[in-house]
Amino acid sequence: MRVAITGASGNVGTSLLRALAGEALVDSVVAIARRRPQGVFPKATWIEADVSRDDLVPHFRGADAVVHLAWLIQPSRDEATLRATNVDGSARVFEAAAAAGVPRLVYASSVGAYSPGPKDRAVDESWPTNGISSSFYARHKAEVERILDGFEVRHPDVRVVRMRPGLIFKREAASGIRRLFAGPLLPNFLLQPSLIPVVPDVPRLRFQAVHSYDAGDAYRLALTRDVSGPFNIAAEPVLDPAELGRLLRARPVPVPARALRAAAAVTWRLRLQPSPEGWVDMALAVPIMDVSRARRELGWTPRFEAGQALLDLLAGLREGAGAETPPLDPHTGGPARAREFASGVGGR
Repeated sequence: MRVAITGASGNVGTSLLRALAGEALVDSVVAIARRRPQGVFPKATWIEADVSRDDLVPHFRGADAVVHLAWLIQPSRDEATLRATNVDGSARVFEAAAAAGVPRLVYASSVGAYSPGPKDRAVDESWPTNGISSSFYARHKAEVERILDGFEVRHPDVRVVRMRPGLIFKREAASGIRRLFAGPLLPNFLLQPSLIPVVPDVPRLRFQAVHSYDAGDAYRLALTRDVSGPFNIAAEPVLDPAELGRLLRARPVPVPARALRAAAAVTWRLRLQPSPEGWVDMALAVPIMDVSRARRELGWTPRFEAGQALLDLLAGLREGAGAETPPLDPHTGGPARAREFASGVGGR
């Protein structure tokens, strides 16, 4: 099997390459990224291409499957640029896969695609995917779900799999995640558990996570099993203030949701951090997902608990950990994070 992967140098992409390195059914991987990594990955041949503008058909031709992971989180202050990659770029990937005669397409959707839902029970993959209107990320994920609906009608010969994971963490992604969500002003040393005495106890602050290695393995199974349709991907347990307090040995302190949202809004507008308040809205609105289908049809069993994935990330943040790809490299932000400041903290 020959697999082409867009966004192969990111958090999930590098974990998928790791999973495919030991997969006997996969012979070679066309790893597509905007910038060529320095690291060496077994079976992978790197191609520099941008899904928003480059011709992808030649890179997909001869592939047995395309995995579409390419997605922008930043610049959060420039939605036109985000949309060009996230929405228009996704449509280009899908049509290029069809034009190249690729029989299988695996798309990285998200829990963020889901409409607001319950936090006290789990919903399956039939829950509506209309996103959260105040979150650009959720809006874009929902739009791409609709594009994929139309694609499946026009191309019934292409087997389509939609992966809908929760938050995805690993140590090697720590520097990249900090740049995307926290920005250059977060000191690494503050993430010592002993320096986190409290966690916010916000109504509906219940979310799901999965270790990136386990997410990579879920994608591997989606490529090698005879499956189609959507799959929720998350590990146990659900992370809520009580569980976060236990993991971090911190005390949950009641905080109104509006206060958390206001803090995100003000700090984003002051360019103190790059994440607008829509991320808070999405976290508090999306439902808890039932992952039974992934366990049953993919045979997927996560090796890491959700809390272990979070602690792995926090350890990486303290250490300034990363990997040898541009999105994950600790040095991408420049000396003293100068390039992050120069970007306007989410400006470009």
